[in-house]
Amino acid sequence: MTIHIVEVSEVTPAPNSDSVLNSANSQPSESSSTDLSNRLVSISNSFILPKLKLSLSLVLRDYLPLCGRITWELNEPKPSIVVSQNDAILVTIAETDADFSLLSGYGQRPASELHNLLPEVPVSDDSAKDFSIGVAAHHGVSDGKTSTMFVKACAHVCKQHLEENNVVASLPETLTPSFDRSLIKDTTGLDEQMLKIVRPMKQDKTNVSRSLSPIPAWELGDDFVFTTLVLSRGDVEKLRERVKSKSPSQLHLSTFVIAYAYVWTCLVKARGGNMERPVSFLFVADFRERLDPPLPATYFGNGMFSAGSYNRKTAKEFAGEGGFVTAVEILSGLVKGFGSRKIETIAEEFKIGNDCAVVSSQFGAVAWSTRLGVYESDFGWGRPVKVDVVSIERERISMAERRDESGGIEIGMCMNKAEMDIVLALFRNGLQN
Repeated sequence: MTIHIVEVSEVTPAPNSDSVLNSANSQPSESSSTDLSNRLVSISNSFILPKLKLSLSLVLRDYLPLCGRITWELNEPKPSIVVSQNDAILVTIAETDADFSLLSGYGQRPASELHNLLPEVPVSDDSAKDFSIGVAAHHGVSDGKTSTMFVKACAHVCKQHLEENNVVASLPETLTPSFDRSLIKDTTGLDEQMLKIVRPMKQDKTNVSRSLSPIPAWELGDDFVFTTLVLSRGDVEKLRERVKSKSPSQLHLSTFVIAYAYVWTCLVKARGGNMERPVSFLFVADFRERLDPPLPATYFGNGMFSAGSYNRKTAKEFAGEGGFVTAVEILSGLVKGFGSRKIETIAEEFKIGNDCAVVSSQFGAVAWSTRLGVYESDFGWGRPVKVDVVSIERERISMAERRDESGGIEIGMCMNKAEMDIVLALFRNGLQN
């Protein structure tokens, strides 16, 4: 697989007037080449890309923090988002000879090739860029919901310009971010508590505990592959009925609970080994609407509660015949518990989860959610063919709604091929049985 960088450019927030359209929509001359592929590239470069850059520029007026940098001054107790004049986001245009059908499919795909498609986020110890289209984001500024909302906003504006040409309208309320931090009522100093927990995790050989550089990602071997497991609405309903027939409890049997419980049991079985080993897993949920009073659904930032089962069970309790129902019961209880959670519990739960991840023999987590609507981002040429979260590995999975079926779910996974083959076999056999 080769990647050719065609262009790296900066996109700044548009001024608050329509004058930007005249220059942004100018059309370069067409290629004289008779080759079809070159014509398509020419059309893309002369028509689609200017519209895409323009949409980014317009949307950045509402998402101004994404242009800035996260900085942490020595005399300040916590980092800040600083936006300066002429700050911009980088847009990288690249071409690749990779097999699009393979990489956008649901079967096993080389992890290295998907990672090669990610944009680089400029980050140093004392400064960090938050967002690049592609999408790579720094969680110091935004969570998955905010990042997805930004992409949808860009898509909304880009589609308008492609279909209606030069029509500039304000963003709909559902895509307009809310920056009002005063809505969060916290008297416990939650932000400083979180920093005390995170700073020791950042210490390296130079002891730079104030570094804004991300924690290094796993180094994936050449044999690591991605795959996307699919549960149809019918599959989910069958699994739900299986639980009802075996558990007398009044459980919260959402699609998320059913899917996570089922995949978790497959992962534990696939790992094999010592069945007495302690295993743990966690997930996060949006707390915007769970606070009193609730935050706007468009609150910009990180708005997540974490909840998990930490070293309470051994592998054999999930790998046995009743393991799936056991996992459902645990997850159901955790979800129900969100109703009584207070915002000040975030730091404590976060610390427990991180401590447990270090010592646990097997630790699971979930990225993204079926509620994000990742397939709704239509830039004007149709919905995405496929959306993947590539920052996952081993027992860390991703979840998204099914592209072409309401009520179904897509589950992304990444591990070495030998383990993946076992997981896939367990996943399919469990549904058949």
